[in-house]
Amino acid sequence: MPTPPIPFRRGAVEPIACISSAWDLVKGNYWLFVGICAVGMLIGGAVPLILIGPMTCGLFISFFKARRREPLEFGTLFKGFDFFGPGVIASLLHTLPILAIVIPAYVLFYVGFVVSIAVQGASGNDPNPAAFLGLFGLFALFWLVMMIVIIFISIGFAFAYPLIVDHKLSGIDAVKLSFKGAIANFWRLLGLMIITGLINMAGVLCLYVGMFLVFPITYGAMAIAYEQVFGLSGSREGSDLPPPPPSF
Repeated sequence: MPTPPIPFRRGAVEPIACISSAWDLVKGNYWLFVGICAVGMLIGGAVPLILIGPMTCGLFISFFKARRREPLEFGTLFKGFDFFGPGVIASLLHTLPILAIVIPAYVLFYVGFVVSIAVQGASGNDPNPAAFLGLFGLFALFWLVMMIVIIFISIGFAFAYPLIVDHKLSGIDAVKLSFKGAIANFWRLLGLMIITGLINMAGVLCLYVGMFLVFPITYGAMAIAYEQVFGLSGSREGSDLPPPPPSF
């Protein structure tokens, strides 16, 4: 018997409510969440293509346990390795397309820059500022387009790791469903990512230490956004979020 489709809501993400609810979620165990997020990001960053997926799964397991009012401990982070395969697949599907965009962009820019200098030198004329400005203008336009593509990809993957841990989906199935739910909430997710990006930037400005202090809020906000769109399986009675919809 085929597995019934997992429903999701359209236009359900409320960015400000996500931030507020994230603080309510973590404030009782704030320093524990700071430690979980910091260690998860440090381990995940050590070998990004391999470890960032399982560590991100571990983060969402921690937030979901808190949301379900289940006991939470630091070791919960490492339960993300229970989803090692799907987490790695989702990580590769997320990262490799971005690398395929970024690396050629840098190569094209530097090759174009060197060729431009060589042509100017071979002509024996003084450097032409207009040529360099044109090169930088094309590069800026190219990067603007690439940034739009990268933002679209990142939003599409917003729910991949939560779906892996909440519904035990494979990496590919989680990515497919994540894109469906994310596109149905695209502009609201974009607003949430802008707000969390500004919060992270403020943390970076605080000598980078502040970045670890705001991670519980920014990751918690994405966990709440997931619940707003897909619901949370096994959540207890009394949740302030509505149950999953009957269809999508």
